[in-house]
Amino acid sequence: MTSNQHTRGLVDFLGRNRWFCLVTGLAALALRLFFVFRFPAVVDDSRLYGNIAENWLHHGVYGITNSGQIVPTLSRLPGYPAFLAAIFSVFGVDNFRAVLLIQVLFDLGTCILIADLARRLFDHQIFNQQIFNRRTFSERSGRAAFALAGLCPFLANYAAAALTETLEIFFTTLALDLAIVGLSIPDNAGGESSGGSETSGAAVLVWLACGLSTGACILLRPDGGILLAAILLFLFFVFAAPILRSRNETKNLRLRPLILSATSVACFALLPLLPWTLRNLYAFHQFQPLAPRYANDSDEPVMSGFNRWTKTWIAEYTSVQEIYWNVPGENIDFSRLPRRAFDLPEQQRETADLFAEYNESHDVTPEMDARFAALASQRIHAAPLRYYLWLPALRVADMWLRPRTELLPSDPRWWEFNDEPVWLTVSIVFGIVNLFYVIAGVFGLISYRYLPGIRLLFVFLLLRSVFLGTLENPEPRYTLECYPVVIIAAAALLMHKTRANDRKPA
Repeated sequence: MTSNQHTRGLVDFLGRNRWFCLVTGLAALALRLFFVFRFPAVVDDSRLYGNIAENWLHHGVYGITNSGQIVPTLSRLPGYPAFLAAIFSVFGVDNFRAVLLIQVLFDLGTCILIADLARRLFDHQIFNQQIFNRRTFSERSGRAAFALAGLCPFLANYAAAALTETLEIFFTTLALDLAIVGLSIPDNAGGESSGGSETSGAAVLVWLACGLSTGACILLRPDGGILLAAILLFLFFVFAAPILRSRNETKNLRLRPLILSATSVACFALLPLLPWTLRNLYAFHQFQPLAPRYANDSDEPVMSGFNRWTKTWIAEYTSVQEIYWNVPGENIDFSRLPRRAFDLPEQQRETADLFAEYNESHDVTPEMDARFAALASQRIHAAPLRYYLWLPALRVADMWLRPRTELLPSDPRWWEFNDEPVWLTVSIVFGIVNLFYVIAGVFGLISYRYLPGIRLLFVFLLLRSVFLGTLENPEPRYTLECYPVVIIAAAALLMHKTRANDRKPA
C-alpha cells in the first residue's frame, strides 16, 4: 500500500467540502478580525520583541535599547523577532496591526492543519474491519475539527496578540501532522512496502519537514523542545515494542526506520539552533542553545530565592498578575497573598516584613532574596508533597480550566462576581466554552486511545502538562499549544455517536 492509497490529500478534502469550509472559514476570519480591531493586544513582551526586531533590522544588532544604547541580548529566542523584522521591513517599523493581520492568516492555516490532522488520524486501518466506513468517519472528523478550531474564541483571541502563541501553535500542529504522515508510510508504520527506496525516500523527506517544523517551535519558545521530546519518545515506543516481541532476524529491519526517522527529526529540529548557540558563545562566552530559564540577560541577577518561595504557595493566574509580575518594579499587596502562603504565624510576620521592605525600594536585594529562600526551605521541608505534587497539580488544573479572558478587560477574580455585568458574562461564557473543549477532548482521547496517532497526541499533552506544573507563573496561554490536540479529540467524540450511521452495507 502506497502513501497516496493510505491517506487522501488535503486539497481533495477541501474540494469535497468546499462550501462547508468556505462558510466556516469566513466565520473564523470574522471572529479573528473582531478581536484584531476590537481587542488588539500589544503588551510589554510585544514591545520588547519589537525593539529587538527593529535593532536587528536597522542596526544589525540582536539587542535591546537601554538608556539610548543598543545592548546585545540572549533573553529571547530569535524566532519571533525574525518574524516581526520581516513584517516591519515591508509594512514599517512597529506596525503591529500588520503583524496581527498576518497572524490571522497563520491561525486560519492552523485550522486547516487541525482538520487535516483529524482526518489522517481517523483514516486508520482499524475502520477497515467491516465495522465502519473509515472515509465517512474521517471526513466528518475533519469537518468537525475545522469548525471547532475556526470558531474557538481562544485561538482567535491570541491571533490578535503580538506574542509567540499563534506561530507556536501553527508549527506545533504542522509538526504533529507531518509525524502522522510519516507514520502512515508503510516502511515507517511497520508494514510491507512496494515502493522500495522511493517509499523510504518519501519517509525521510516527511521526517525532515517534521524536524524543521519542530525546530521552528523551539526557535519561538524554549518549551518547544517538549514537542521534540514527545515525537522521539513516541517513535521509540512505536518501534521498540515490536522489536522486543519479534524474532532476532527481524530486529535490524525494525531498527532501520526507527534510527532514520528519529535522526531526521532530531537533527533538523536542532540544526536551526546552531547559529544562535554559536552567536551566544561568541558574544557572551556562554553555551546557551535556548534562552535562559527566567528570560534574563547574562548581567541580570535571578531572584532564585523569591522564585522558589513563590512556588511554595502559588496555584493560580490571579496571583501571577497581582504578585509575581510586579516583582521587581511595582508595589505588591500583602493582603493579596492566599492563606496557604504561611504555615506558621512567624512565617506570616516574616513575609509581611519582606513585603514592606520590598515596597520601599521596589527591588529584591540579595539579602532579601536569601530570606525568601530560607522561608521556602522551611515550607518545603514541612510539606514536601505540597511543593512537589499538590501545588504543581493545582497550577496545571488552573491553566487548563480557568476562563481564558486574560487578554480581555475581564476581572481575573471572576468568582467574586463583582465585575461589570458584561465582562462577568464574558468570563462565565468563556469558562463554560473552555470546559466544553477540555471535557470533550478528554473523553475523545479515552474513546480513541487505541489509535497510534492519538497516543502521540496524548504523549505530547502529558509531557507539556507535567512541564507546566514546574513553572511559578501558571498562565493559561501556556496550554494553548495543546489545544489542537483538545480540538481533534473533541471532534472525534462529537462524531462518536454518528458512527452507527457509517456501518458498511452487508
